[in-house]
Parts: sequence; C-alpha cells; structure tokens
Amino acid sequence: MTLNVSKLLDKAEALTLLCTRTTTHWSFIKFCFSVPLIFTSSAMCIINSITQDANEVKIPNIVINAISVLIISINNNVRSSEKYEVFKKLSEGFMVLSQEIEGNDNMTAEQYHIIMLKYENLITDLPFEDVPMKIKRNVAKSFTEANRYIPIQINGIIANHIVKKRASADLQICLDSEIV
Repeated sequence: MTLNVSKLLDKAEALTLLCTRTTTHWSFIKFCFSVPLIFTSSAMCIINSITQDANEVKIPNIVINAISVLIISINNNVRSSEKYEVFKKLSEGFMVLSQEIEGNDNMTAEQYHIIMLKYENLITDLPFEDVPMKIKRNVAKSFTEANRYIPIQINGIIANHIVKKRASADLQICLDSEIV
C-alpha cells in the first residue's frame, strides 16, 4: 500500500468508529424517549381499567396524555430516530469502504480515484454537528495516539490548538495615587 492509500484507510476506519459510536449514542437517546412513553401508556391503561366512571379519571387522563404529547414532541424535535438511521447507514458505508481498501493490495490510480470519490460522498453526507464532542475527542485521541491519520473534520478537536489562559490571580495591581 502506498502512503496515500494508507492515509485513506486510516481515515475511513476512524470515521467507521466515529459513526458506530454515534449510532450507539443516538440509539440510547431513542431508547430514553421510548421508555417514558411505555410507562405513560401503561399508566393510562391501568387508570382507565380501575374505574367504571369516566369522569373520575378525566383529570389523570388529561395529565398523562399531556406528558405523552410532550415526550413525543421533544422526540420529534430531537429527531433521534432519524439520526440513528443516518449514522447507521454511514457506519456501514465507511466499513464497506475500509474493507474495499484493505482487500485491494495493488490499487491502480483509477481505482484510488473511485474510492476517493466514495469517501468524499460519504463525508458530504456525514452531519458532524450531530456527533457529540466526547465521541469526536475519543476517536481522535485513540487514532493519534496510535500514530494513525484522522480526517480533517476531527483533527482540530484533540486539544493541540489550545492556548493557555493567563492566570489573572497572579497579577498584582499597585495603586500609588491617592483619591482626592
């Protein structure tokens, strides 16, 4: 493998890991929205089956319905299910790309160009703003510590660009003039 193919493989593997971890993150968020809906539906079923008079359970039904609607509305705004599907698809795409690169020992310039186009198309579809910073840092750190290449999109988050703050507590101000 030439150096450029090795770089591309490292970057594709880094993005496979990034997308897989992000898929897990959004799956957990999706699960967290599902559990309260199960409880509210169960509570509604229990409350409605306890009593014969519908007027007795009118207020509890309204409250439980309001909670369910609130949870559903928040879930629709967060769009965790959509994000889960996007990152799952991208994870699979980067995995296939990594396998394609690894399986091709004698890559021609034309094959490299086609694989680069696939990589660029996947990168274009990747919503980096929906990847939690913790996941970006972990992937970047694990690949840089192993002396492997990482994509430019996660290169600037590994704290190699941080400027130290000045400690203002160490400064002393001397006032020599008197207030008149």
